[in-house]
Parts: sequence; structure tokens; C-alpha cells
Amino acid sequence: MNVNAPILFFDSGVGGLSVLGPTRELLPNAPIIYAADSAGFPYGKRSEAEIASRVPALLGRLVERFHPRIAVIACNTASTIALDHVRAALDLPVVGTVPAIKPAAEMSKSRVIGVLGTEATVRQPYVDDLAAKFAADCTIIRHGSPDLVELAEAKLGGEEVSVEAVRAAAQPMFDAPGGERIDTVVLACTHFPLLDDEFRAAFPSVSYVDGGPGIARRIAYLTREQPWPPEASEGLMLFTGPARHPSLGMLSAYGIGEIKSL
Repeated sequence: MNVNAPILFFDSGVGGLSVLGPTRELLPNAPIIYAADSAGFPYGKRSEAEIASRVPALLGRLVERFHPRIAVIACNTASTIALDHVRAALDLPVVGTVPAIKPAAEMSKSRVIGVLGTEATVRQPYVDDLAAKFAADCTIIRHGSPDLVELAEAKLGGEEVSVEAVRAAAQPMFDAPGGERIDTVVLACTHFPLLDDEFRAAFPSVSYVDGGPGIARRIAYLTREQPWPPEASEGLMLFTGPARHPSLGMLSAYGIGEIKSL
């Protein structure tokens, strides 16, 4: 294993930073390449066929160029649709992102759980399977919100995001039949933990859970016997097309020190 081989993070936008953050805490010296498919953003509005073909092709190009030790699809929509395709195409470990329904079911007292994601993620049979396996005694109320994805992108781009805007985007989930009993919400899009402060201000009586910390632990486990550089290096963030770029000041908290176009 080349000590400088990076971890490759992939998402449609900046949402994967919510996975990169906890990974940095566990593996502070890991070289990082973060690729945002801004030319294809947002994935939540694309067809499953588009995502299933686009994601493996892009990741194949990135692996050829950067020779990562592991690839992380830090996007729920891409993972629930394209993870198997990517694993079949690439000859390296690939970690996906799935809605954190299991820990939500362990937390919920009311047994009513909200699953908040993109429109594409919340309709996937994979969500049904997770609910049946880990939350069979719970009522699952789903809501797909493209507006929340845009709000997270705006926040990381340095724009002001109001609590009212976040509340309005998520409110239909609580207005659904039985929604008033939701006590735990699964943030089933990696963009959404970036709005954690706004969610807690908008709906303070609800607990929130996301997959970021669990994915970070999985990455650390899969690379546990591999060497790392003696010091941390600045990560590289790549965009496939025009995007509302976060500032380097915003990205420095995640160890990103350079932005380029792919």
C-alpha cells in the first residue's frame, strides 16, 4: 500500500463533507480527494438509470487518475441506486451510505420515525428493506426534499440560510398522517447534517441521526492495518462542472486546502 494513496470521497455536491468530517477525526493524516459531481447535481431529480450509469463511469475515471486505497460514495441517492454497479466495476473497497434507520429505531420512544432525504432516496426499495429489518414495529414517514439539498449547498457557499426556510422544507413530513408523533428523524441525505443547527432550532423536540459517524468507523476498520503519512496534508476538492463553490475558509475545517475542476 502506497502511504500516500488517498481516500476518495464522492458526492453530487458538498453533502459528503458530513462523512468526511468524522473520518478526519478518526484518520487525521489520511490524504483526501473529494469529488463533487456538480455537473450532475442534484442527483435526487435524476432518473435511476442515469445515476446507475453515471456514477460508476465517473468513479472509474477518478480511480484511474488518483489510485485511491478506498472509495466512499458519500451520497445516499448514489449509494442506494449505484453501489452494486460501482463495486462490480472497481477493483478496490467501496463504502456506501445508507439511511440510518437501525440506530433511529433503537432511539425512538414513540415508534414513529421520519426519513428525510432526496426524492430519489426515499422511494428506494432499499429503504423498505431497512425498515422491515430494523424497524418493523415502527411507523416510517418519508419525505423527499430537493429544497433542503439546495439550502445545504447555499450554506456551505457562505449564504445565509434561515431556520424558517429549513422548517418550511421539512414541515410536510410532520404534517403527514401520524407525523405529529415523530420523535426521531433520519437525515437520509448527506447534505442534511450540514443543516444540523437549523433543524434543531426548527424542530427542537426531535432527535436526529445520520450515517456519517458509522461510515467513518467503517472506513477506519477497512484501512486499519494500512500505513498513513506521518503528518496531515491538505485535501483536494474537485468539481465536475460549474458549482457554487464553498470558500476555502469553510472547507479548512474539513482539511480541504485546494479546489479544482475535474
